[in-house]
Amino acid sequence: MKTRIAVFVSGGGTNLQALIDFAAAGNLPSGELALVLASRADAYALTRAKEAGIPTAVVSRKESASQDTFEEGILSKLREYKIEMIVLAGFMSILSESFTSRFPKRILNVHPSLIPAFCGKGYYGLKVHEEALARGVKITGATVHFVNEIPDGGEIIFQGCAPVLDGDTPEILQRRVMEEVEWKLLPKATEKVAADILADKDYPKMDL
Repeated sequence: MKTRIAVFVSGGGTNLQALIDFAAAGNLPSGELALVLASRADAYALTRAKEAGIPTAVVSRKESASQDTFEEGILSKLREYKIEMIVLAGFMSILSESFTSRFPKRILNVHPSLIPAFCGKGYYGLKVHEEALARGVKITGATVHFVNEIPDGGEIIFQGCAPVLDGDTPEILQRRVMEEVEWKLLPKATEKVAADILADKDYPKMDL
């Protein structure tokens, strides 16, 4: 028995690829990558999923009449694929409190800083690394956390560090944080939570 996982994506899918490789190496015994759901039909992450034999779906916020319609479209896919856990891997669409509250301790996100630094509303992508460089920090990193109604406000699962080096640009720093921290921590956290869900009969239930 395995926890059925949906990975939500919007772009290139490098964190998805880290999960795919982690699973292929036999390191995800408690979880199954059962669905990759994209907010954009042109997301390259969908190609990565198809090449790995993972079912895919697209639910576009732009083409949805409202946030409620968008989220009901997502919920429909989660029901169809019997999903038990969600991993946000570069998913750029906002999810409402009414959505996230349905999945207590079952939605994971990776944020490219050491929360509580450089996080919250508006802090995503290169913006995080630009701020880190502007402040002159010497150590940065990434955080995998549960998702709740507060942007980047959920319980921390894992954190990892990466150095800030002389001559770093936001792009260089972003790449280092991804390679040294995000691509390692997110798969590790995914297995931990998938195992916790299987092991604990009292684990918070999903509301699908």
